Amino acid sequence: MGSRIVTFGEVIMRLSPPGNKTMRQSHEMEFFFGGTELNVASSLAVMNCEVRHISNVSDDFVGESAVSFMKSVGIDTSFINKTEHPLGLYFLEVGSSVRASRIAYNRLNGSFANIKTEQVDWEKALEGCEYFHWTGISPGISESAYETLKEGLQTARKMGIHITTDPAYRSNLWKYGKSGNEILKELVSYSTIFIGGVNEINEILGTQFSSDQEGFIEACTILQQQIPSIHKVFDKIRIGVNASSQQTQGRAWVNDTFFETDLLEVNPVVDRIGTGDAFAAGLIYGLLHFDDEKALKFANAACAIKHTILGDINYCSAEDIMEVMNGNSGGRIKR
Repeated sequence: MGSRIVTFGEVIMRLSPPGNKTMRQSHEMEFFFGGTELNVASSLAVMNCEVRHISNVSDDFVGESAVSFMKSVGIDTSFINKTEHPLGLYFLEVGSSVRASRIAYNRLNGSFANIKTEQVDWEKALEGCEYFHWTGISPGISESAYETLKEGLQTARKMGIHITTDPAYRSNLWKYGKSGNEILKELVSYSTIFIGGVNEINEILGTQFSSDQEGFIEACTILQQQIPSIHKVFDKIRIGVNASSQQTQGRAWVNDTFFETDLLEVNPVVDRIGTGDAFAAGLIYGLLHFDDEKALKFANAACAIKHTILGDINYCSAEDIMEVMNGNSGGRIKR
């Protein structure tokens, strides 16, 4: 049986001291399974979408726990490979107010970094798929991850699948001698829906557009001229007052038309990790069920509500997100 949405990317374990403690003052750690594309898949599965995730995990009890987690939220794990390499890790100290959160990664020799093209039968994996989602994290982890993703994108294009991309550029990746900007531009050229804004476009095209509305429209126009396969651009704006207070807003450029959402305020913030992934998942859900403007509003509400959920995953249902989208953000107890 196929899945309407397929995601490809690392399954990574997050280790955090409880609460807002620093590593120095804590003697225990909480763990969560996540990863940018897995966060998107998990959120969509929680919203009762048919989702398949493609990845590698370690062939040990840690990898088995990761697979059990994916199954528990409803993700199809039939294309998860088990390998001799360990699961990737990252460590997070959760900041508060004026103290920023801090992250350290241990992923560049993990199970996903060692994925090989022959491990994925893309035609079978994408059977029945309507949306294939990828991000700029995956091709930055290793050359073999880049090659595997590229093969998947080529297959998806041949099959006429909508390809959504969040082409996040992370300078701390890209250790294998390739230019991240050039590779991201190449991979974006296979995609049809761009989830990002001026910063991402400037990174890929080497441009210097401003982040105001005029700059966003100019950047989107040039992006579509240089990469004609992109026919929709959706951007998430996050305005940080401090680590505990955030505002979110969505804006888009579709069919030569600009539209945006209202600002949503989140205070206090429980967890910022995965909020962009919640936006992407909300957008994909919205594109499956609504028109483009309503899809953007739904995505922004999903992003806002994820700030209130501990861990990497947005566990809110579509109904929860719809309530926030429709203005019910007062947080009254439901009885």
